[in-house]
Amino acid sequence: MIPAGKRAAVVRALDELGVDYVVTDETSGREYTAVATFPLPTAAVEPVLERLREAGIDERTYTVIVAAETVISRRFEALEDEYEEDAERGGDRISREELQAKADDLASGLGTYVLMTVISAVIATAGLLLDSPATVVGSMVIAPLIGPAMSAAIGTVVDDETLFRRGVRMQVLGVAVAVVAATAFAFALRTLAFVPPGLDPLELAEVSERLAPNVLVLVVAIGAGIAGIVSLMTGVSATLVGVMIAVALIPPAAAVGIGVAFAIPRLVLGAGVIVAVNVLSINLSALVVLWYEGYRPQRWFREEEARAAFVKRAAVLIAAIALLSVFLGGVTYESYVASTTEEDIRTAVGDELAALDADAELMELDVERSGTVPPLETERVVITVGVPPDATVEGIAETLDRRIEAVTGDDVRVEVRIMRVERA
Repeated sequence: MIPAGKRAAVVRALDELGVDYVVTDETSGREYTAVATFPLPTAAVEPVLERLREAGIDERTYTVIVAAETVISRRFEALEDEYEEDAERGGDRISREELQAKADDLASGLGTYVLMTVISAVIATAGLLLDSPATVVGSMVIAPLIGPAMSAAIGTVVDDETLFRRGVRMQVLGVAVAVVAATAFAFALRTLAFVPPGLDPLELAEVSERLAPNVLVLVVAIGAGIAGIVSLMTGVSATLVGVMIAVALIPPAAAVGIGVAFAIPRLVLGAGVIVAVNVLSINLSALVVLWYEGYRPQRWFREEEARAAFVKRAAVLIAAIALLSVFLGGVTYESYVASTTEEDIRTAVGDELAALDADAELMELDVERSGTVPPLETERVVITVGVPPDATVEGIAETLDRRIEAVTGDDVRVEVRIMRVERA
C-alpha cells in the first residue's frame, strides 16, 4: 500500500531496481493512494523492501508477501540472474518479515500446545516402558515444540521482545507439561499394576540409554537447532525437522517422569540433564545461525540493541551449557574408563585361564565400580568360569585376584564361580 505523497518515489525505486510492477489506484478513502504489486525472487525480497523503506514505505505500511507459483517475465529472469549469487549463498533465504510470520504460524494456541504436548509425553512414556523404539518415534511426530524453540531465537535477532518472551515461556511450559504428564501416567501405570510389579525401568534399553548422557547429546541438540532454523529460512518442511527437535526433548522428558514415578533419582538426574542441555543447545545453535545469516531488526538504530541482546543471551546459553557439559564430560570419561578397564580385565582373565591345564573358558564377566567422582574405582569383579566335570581348578580365585589387581591398581574383591560344563 503506497501512502499519500510516496507514489512517485516508490515507482522510481522499482524502476531503478528493474522490477516489474503494477500500480492500482486505491479508492477506499484511507491514507493510502495506490497499491503496488510486483514479483520478486526469494533472495530479492529483503533488499527490495529495504530500498522501498528508504523511499518512504515503513513498517506501518500494509505489506503482504505471498508465494507465487510461476512468473513468466524477461525482467523477472534478469532479476533472478542479478540475485542468483545471493540465492546460492543463502539458499533462497526468506526476508525477516516472512521469518517472523512463519514463527508465529508455528506457535499454536496455548490449549492445543498443551494438549499435544501431553499426548506426546504420554505416548513417549508408554513407548519407553514397552521398550518400543517405534512407539517412541511416533510420540515425536506430534510434539509441537519447534515453534517456541525457533521463536525465541528469531525474537532475539530481530529485536522482537514479545516474540522472544513468548518463545521462552512456551518452551518452559512445554518441558514442564511433558514431565508432569509423563510422571502422572507412569505413576498411574505403576499404581494400577498395568506394568509388572517387579519391573525395573533401568533394565529397559529405551530407558537406560537416557540414564548416563555423554557429550554426543550436544551433537543431537545442536544439529536439531540448526536444522530447525534452516528449515524456516529456506522453506524446508518444518514438520519433519520438528520431529528432530522432539527427539532431543520428548523422550528424555518422559524418562524424567518415569524416574520420578518409580523413585529412581539417578534416572531423574541423567534424563533431566539431557533435557536441559538439549533445550539450551537448540536455542544457542538457532540463535547463532540466524545472526550469522544476517537477520537484523528493521530499523538500523535498533541493531545495537539487538546485538547487545544477542551477545548477552548467547553468553548465558554458552555458560549454562558449559556448566552442564562438566557432567556430560564426566559421564563420557567414566564410560571410557569403565570400558577400557573391563576390556583389560577380560584380557587378563583370558590369559590366565589359557595358561591353565584345566581347559577352562570365560563364560561371563561382571565388573562393579564405586565412587562419586570419575573415574570410579573397580570394587568387585564376578567371573564365571566353565570347566569340564573332572577338572581341578583349586587356587584359581587367588591367581585371578592378583592378576586383576595388577591390571587395575585397585584393591579388588574377586569372586570366581565355577560352572561344570559337560559337552556331548
